[in-house]
Amino acid sequence: MHSPIDATHETMRVSSFPRGRMAISALFFANGFTVGSWAPKIPEFASRLGLGESALGLMILAFGLGSLLMMPVVGGMIARLGSSRLVKVTSILGLPTLLLLTLAPTVPVAAITIFLLGGLIGAMDVAMNANAVLVEKRMRRPIMSSCHGFWSLGGLFGAALGGLLIGAVGIMAHVLLVTLFLTAVVLGVVGMVSEDKTTHTEEKVPLRLPQSPIPYLVGIMALFSMMPEGAILDWGALYLRQELSSTLTQSGLAFGAFSATMALMRFAGDPIREKLGAVTTLRVCALFAFAGMMIAGQAPTATIAIVGFAISGIGISNMVPIAFSAAGNLPGMAQGIALSVVTFMGYSGILVAPSLIGFIAEFTSFSIVFTALPMLFLVVLALSSLARHANMRDHQ
Repeated sequence: MHSPIDATHETMRVSSFPRGRMAISALFFANGFTVGSWAPKIPEFASRLGLGESALGLMILAFGLGSLLMMPVVGGMIARLGSSRLVKVTSILGLPTLLLLTLAPTVPVAAITIFLLGGLIGAMDVAMNANAVLVEKRMRRPIMSSCHGFWSLGGLFGAALGGLLIGAVGIMAHVLLVTLFLTAVVLGVVGMVSEDKTTHTEEKVPLRLPQSPIPYLVGIMALFSMMPEGAILDWGALYLRQELSSTLTQSGLAFGAFSATMALMRFAGDPIREKLGAVTTLRVCALFAFAGMMIAGQAPTATIAIVGFAISGIGISNMVPIAFSAAGNLPGMAQGIALSVVTFMGYSGILVAPSLIGFIAEFTSFSIVFTALPMLFLVVLALSSLARHANMRDHQ
């Protein structure tokens, strides 16, 4: 005989897209769309405020620091208040930030606003991932990869539409349309976000940095998966132009090919992970990522390098979602704490790595850098058994 709780679980398992999953997927899309919409605004933002390259670099750093500083704060708040409250609050508070940034009249005001934008994006990121873990547990099936797929899709649409709209209707009309669209999406789904069922025992778990090394090892997996992503995003085009004599159009395909295969494979990732298990999926992904980056680093022509970046996108696509799922399911820890450690470590790879890589490339070459980066995937491979915590069947 099945209890009512078992029946509820069974219903959720049969339904592949319950309300909670739809809501969190839409919010991942909204978060990605915000970041994507900001990218094409950067040149106008810099010229309007008279920012040189170094000043603009500091502004972008303020965005990243805002994200990183808010991640552990929100991790602790999730442990106290649950992920659903934090998802709702951060997604609603983030709605006017792009508009405020566009209206910022001076450099100091812009610096504060961009720090706030980064902080709310990062805070929402941790809360969304924690809520996606909650939905995974209730559905008894992985959904994290497709959630990250919706984020990639949002980023892609935000950047592509942003360029077109800014050219067609101007900066102000673009940001108003983006804000209205995001408001409609967020307000349309926040009421459907899966609610946490916090027990008294969970509330008594101490809110401190984990004593166990496991969250930090999972964090290294996320960091070493995201560092190469940051390198391709910031230096891929320059590598093709400077060292492989590509055309301007071709150089843009470095990150384009990478992000396209990554988005596609994120939507395929959940059923693959359900079939093979998280550990095997992570290992296969790490091998694809290793092979792709080696091909890109050793490529004799720009075309072969683009193919290499596309292959590495296939691999990297599901490495971070698996690491986040594992972090959200680590036993004996308050919800949100381990996840905030892993997201902090992972995203610091995209923030810190590009400047470090640029410095190294100045004294060596991008070819050497892109050939050395795959060694990070061997570390992920060595730690891959930790991905077992992401297996849904182990949390039933």
